Amino acid sequence: MRETTIARNYAEALLALARKSEDLQGWGRMIDDVANAIQRDDRLRHFLEAPQISADQKNEVLSKAFEDRAPRLFLRFLQRLVKNRRQLLIPQIATEYRDLVDEVEGRIHAQVTLAKEPDAEHRAVIARQLSRMVGIPVVPQVRVNPNILGGIIVRIGDKVLDGSLRKRLGLLRGRMLAKAIR
Repeated sequence: MRETTIARNYAEALLALARKSEDLQGWGRMIDDVANAIQRDDRLRHFLEAPQISADQKNEVLSKAFEDRAPRLFLRFLQRLVKNRRQLLIPQIATEYRDLVDEVEGRIHAQVTLAKEPDAEHRAVIARQLSRMVGIPVVPQVRVNPNILGGIIVRIGDKVLDGSLRKRLGLLRGRMLAKAIR
């Protein structure tokens, strides 16, 4: 089974637990915090991936670390990941969980590439325009790439809308070359 599928299955289980607790956003923050800690802290990552440390020992440390900081069900979820040797999938599970919550709440994310960092007002305009275009709420995830020169590139799922200045200049160049050859 591919890691993405496994991560998605665990994210679905996490979503069910979050729904039971009626706190989708809170559980999302908790799994994101754990995922970020694993990605940033080499000692934590090495501890979790060390085969010489048993799952029971890892779960004991998790229990002490989270006993007063997270709901018991969330801790048991993390411990099940460790027991099933899937703890290194936590960052992927966090990503899949966010995607599932977006589906449940009826919104999508769009990768938006701009030549320079937009201000808050420009971000809001982008979100409104994309939401109007797609018909459901869109959360833009902005990336800056000065190489596009200007304009915007939007990726929603497998669709790409390239309105960059670089693309337009390339098209113009192609038309000019085509006319010069005739």
